[in-house]
Amino acid sequence: MNPIFKTLLAGTAALLCLGALAQEATIRKNIAERVPQLKAIDEVSKTGIPGVYEIRVNGSEIYYTDAQANYVLQGNLIDTRARRNLTEERIDKLTAVKFDALPFKDAFTIVRGNGKRKLAVFEDPNCGYCKRFERDLQKVDNVTVYLFLYPILGADSGEKSKAIWCAKDPAKAWQDWMVRDQAAPAAPASCDTSALARNVELGRNHKINGTPTLVFTNGTRVPGAVDAKQVEQMLNDSKS
Repeated sequence: MNPIFKTLLAGTAALLCLGALAQEATIRKNIAERVPQLKAIDEVSKTGIPGVYEIRVNGSEIYYTDAQANYVLQGNLIDTRARRNLTEERIDKLTAVKFDALPFKDAFTIVRGNGKRKLAVFEDPNCGYCKRFERDLQKVDNVTVYLFLYPILGADSGEKSKAIWCAKDPAKAWQDWMVRDQAAPAAPASCDTSALARNVELGRNHKINGTPTLVFTNGTRVPGAVDAKQVEQMLNDSKS
C-alpha cells in the first residue's frame, strides 16, 4: 500500500475515534447533569439507527438517547425486518449465566441415575410453581441437579431456606418439603448461611426475577415450571 495512502487512512481512523470519544463525552456529561439518576453510565454505544445511542447502566439496564442526550427513551428496540427484539437480545447477553462459572459450593446436589447430565436450578421453598416442577422433575433420570436456594418471596422463604441448607442432608430435606409434603426441618442454632445471601446477589446480578429458573450447561436459561418432557429435551440439546 502507498505510504501516503496508509498515513491518510490512519489519520482518518484517528479522527473518527476522537469524534466517537467526544460524542460519548457529550452524552455522559449531559446525562449526568440532566438525569442524575443515570450518571453512573457503564457504556455508551451506537445502535443501528443513525443518531441513536444505547446507554447501559447498572450492568444491564438499557436506555436510548440522541447525540446530544436531549431525549432519553426506555423500551424495546425492534428490528422489524428481522423481527428481532434487539433490546431483549442485548439484555439476555449481558445477563447470561455461564454454567461452569456458577458457584457450586453454594448449592447442594441431587443425583439421579448416572448423573451424567447436569442442570442448575434456582428455587424458593415457598414457590408453588417450584413444588409442581420438583414433582415432575422426579421423572427425569441420569441427571445431577445443582439446587441453588433462592429465597426471594419473603422472610419466611429465608427461614425455610436456612433450615434446609443447614439440615444434615439438604437434598433429602428439600425433597421432603417440596415433593413429599413433610414439614420443613427446624433451623439449627448455629449454621453458616452466607451462601443464601450470595445466591440472592448472584440471581439479582443475572436478573433472575422468578422461580424456578433453570440453567443448562450450554448457557440456556429457562424461567418457569417446565415439564419433564421439556427438561429432557433441553438436557439433550445442551449436550450437542
